[in-house]
Amino acid sequence: MAWSNLFAQFSEQMALAAAPLVAVLLLAAAPSETGWLQTAQTLPFLLLSIPLGMAVDRASRRALMVGSELLRALSLSMTVGLLAMSALNLPWLAGLGFVGAIGTVCYNVAAPALVPSLVPRLRLADANRWLELARSTAYTAGPALGGALVSYTGVTAAYVLAAVLSLFAVMTLAGLSKEQRAEQPKRHPLHDLKEGASFILRHDLLRPMLVTAVFFNTSWFVIQAIYVAYAVRNLGMSPADVGITLGIYGGGMLIGALIAPVLARRVSLGVMIVLGPISGFSAAVLMLLTLWWPSFWLVALSFFLFGAGPILWVISTMMVRQTVTPNALLGRVSAFIVTATFGARPLGAAIGATVATQFGAGSCLMVATGGFLIQLLVITASHVPKLRELPEAA
Repeated sequence: MAWSNLFAQFSEQMALAAAPLVAVLLLAAAPSETGWLQTAQTLPFLLLSIPLGMAVDRASRRALMVGSELLRALSLSMTVGLLAMSALNLPWLAGLGFVGAIGTVCYNVAAPALVPSLVPRLRLADANRWLELARSTAYTAGPALGGALVSYTGVTAAYVLAAVLSLFAVMTLAGLSKEQRAEQPKRHPLHDLKEGASFILRHDLLRPMLVTAVFFNTSWFVIQAIYVAYAVRNLGMSPADVGITLGIYGGGMLIGALIAPVLARRVSLGVMIVLGPISGFSAAVLMLLTLWWPSFWLVALSFFLFGAGPILWVISTMMVRQTVTPNALLGRVSAFIVTATFGARPLGAAIGATVATQFGAGSCLMVATGGFLIQLLVITASHVPKLRELPEAA
């Protein structure tokens, strides 16, 4: 499953990197049009995570993951075909990106729900670490590889490789044994939705984790919405400098995933979880300080912390979620978390764009820092920091 996740994540990141390059270089898209393209590629996370989560709790999770990667491979192959016929336009690119993103959402919701059926409870931390290590590697190298292929071999090669990687993800899933699932009674979808939401909102650990994720990711995407323009215009950074800082973010993710088992042996589970929000707030403060001390190194350290800390959060909170959630609810609980994580992207981007337009980029950084402070206060005021070890299984 770790190999499948690696191939799937690389496929997604390469396609995400190639799409705006195709839009600008081949289709002469304006900045507003690339913005709509980005919206199309992320909207399924907001609209479909919860419905797909309900499907994950009723169907074979492995089969859904296979189907999701086949759907993404199909959308990528159709893009290749349209490129070959010189028939690709912006609506087709956005539409196929939307379809491919549906596959991404389904895979991302089903994967954490499948893990507990594959490994024993005490190995969940290792399993989640490998999944996040694969994601971190893809975030670090995927966009660079996609951009390099577009630059040196043309746009078609990037989409061909992304489609092949999705097929590799399907083939590696074929070796997994079929999970044993109890047959679920037929109920109205709204009942399933209410059951999942009620479980999270009533749980002393999952509720603050969800609220923290909402504030963290919204604040993160407020920064992302204005970062490139702020770095170039306000800090005098070159495009190469901006690329380096984004690479440092990916490097931070990798290092965080690698040191997670070492930290887990030295600190309690609660401390491990809280390190993510602490890193996020610290990184936001460092970025805010660039308003008075413009410095590449402050930005670089900020992005490193934005990468390293949240990975520790993801690994440890996923383990808690998988332990305390009944198997029949795992898909819906994962879906709410995915919605909080990726659904915050359009919300954060809209806040960033609005605040920047009215008050400037500096105000965006202040708003984002305030959001990061709230997420830190929420998690530290909860029962989570007191966790010494994994709670009792559901």
